[in-house]
Amino acid sequence: AIFMKSIIKKLIPKIQKITPEAIWAIIVKIKLKLFGWCEKHIETTKAKPRRLKEGFFDKYCRGKGLDIGHGGDFIVQGCEGWDFDKGDAQYLNGIPDNEFDFVHSSHTLEHMVDSQVALRNWWRVVKPGGYLILYLPHRDLYEKKKTLPSRWNPDHKRFFLPDKDEAPDTEGLLPLIESSLTDFKIEYMKTCDAGPVITDPEIHSDGEYSIEAVIKKMKTE
Repeated sequence: AIFMKSIIKKLIPKIQKITPEAIWAIIVKIKLKLFGWCEKHIETTKAKPRRLKEGFFDKYCRGKGLDIGHGGDFIVQGCEGWDFDKGDAQYLNGIPDNEFDFVHSSHTLEHMVDSQVALRNWWRVVKPGGYLILYLPHRDLYEKKKTLPSRWNPDHKRFFLPDKDEAPDTEGLLPLIESSLTDFKIEYMKTCDAGPVITDPEIHSDGEYSIEAVIKKMKTE
């Protein structure tokens, strides 16, 4: 008991208001401290066979890479990682601008307090000519509902659709990119639904249930 109290005191700042999100954050951080990665993230692994067939890795994952929110499930071997142990993924404090040839984030943007701030900071660490790779849950395939809270993860701050906002809780990825980034080219954006996708809203989906976007940072003179 004394050991647990010591961990909580070190990991958790003074909380002004107890919320489901705050409780979830405490649980995740304690599990991370005690057991390493709190749970095996498998979304990147699920996408790998499809990406191999598409030649995805040869096109977009060359050079120095960063995987944000990897949870131990890295997009490629040898890339750097950013997760709870490094600090707030919204800011990537300590990482200089134009540092990576590719930056990948799987099922992380929906956890950010400010998605626009996060996207801008993820973008700033991409080298000109490099790629930002976003992979996030599609509202209608994963959440299977239109309003918060998420049925499957109480830490989700918003839902996502590919191309349009829907009040009160859904952001469109395309409008978010267009309002957040400059000097970009969207290589592609698509819905990934390979494998069995369960339509019953009370049952967690299987297979892929995500939006995937690859954005190139254009070189400017």
